Amino acid sequence: MENSGQLDARALLYVAVAMLTWSSAYAAIAYGLGGFTPGEVAFARLFLGSVCFVLWLRIRKLPLPPWSAWPPMLALGLVGLSVYHLCLNYAETRIASGTAAIIIALAPAATAATSALWLRERLSGRAIGGLMMALAGVVWVVLTSGRGVSFQPKAALVLVSVLATAIYFTLQKPFSARYGAEAATTVTFFGGTLGTLPFGVGLPHALLTAPHARIGALVWLGLAPTFLGYLTWNMALHRASVSKVSSFIYSSTPIALLISWAWLGERPGWMTLIGAAIVVGGVVLTNTRSAPKPKGSAAQPACES
Repeated sequence: MENSGQLDARALLYVAVAMLTWSSAYAAIAYGLGGFTPGEVAFARLFLGSVCFVLWLRIRKLPLPPWSAWPPMLALGLVGLSVYHLCLNYAETRIASGTAAIIIALAPAATAATSALWLRERLSGRAIGGLMMALAGVVWVVLTSGRGVSFQPKAALVLVSVLATAIYFTLQKPFSARYGAEAATTVTFFGGTLGTLPFGVGLPHALLTAPHARIGALVWLGLAPTFLGYLTWNMALHRASVSKVSSFIYSSTPIALLISWAWLGERPGWMTLIGAAIVVGGVVLTNTRSAPKPKGSAAQPACES
């Protein structure tokens, strides 16, 4: 489909699935790191995700892109997937979760800027205002949810993750338009898996000694946030503009709070819920169009009061 840049019902459904699965990833990563190294976690989820994508293509009987198109997509997977997951995992071994949440919240703005420069996607004043409003809401949520905020050297790794994901979301779109979202995503996952392979060579031995619950966290990461999350996200990017779809990343922090509320009984306070409402308002503002001008308004005299 040739997208109009606007979000339709199907794109919204894809985004909702991606956000729900991605929001569960932070807890699963933290739990998995109790039994595996950051590199092993990254390799395991990308390898399992790649296997799922291959099976998905076979079930759907979709062809892979031609071999001549693979090198740039493999390189994109190396940058957008290997670098992103390795940096985020290693950062989570040191920095506070609140610090990571604030820095990751820069991703939609970085993606919007990248798509504006590379894909010439025009950002309206309403969209820019919505992005800034949602970012302010994320900061508010973190500061009022009891999460510690302390900046350490490894926080720079999260900034690298932000840049990597902005590049991935932006450059993935042309490949999806040409070869289909599922096929293009599959090849980028091959690149991401190859990029993390040197960091995951100890995974077979670690699987023999790790508790079953830790292994279950890796399986969940590979199936839900990785396969299902990236599949639905890139399908949404195929249907709408990168900046509009990426604005929903802001909602991951409030969703994660709701998950911890339902799962762990960590009830957020009213101030945190207000921040979540600000995030939602910013996302809505970013993804709504201004009212169209009445027909014939351009022909009206400039001096009319």
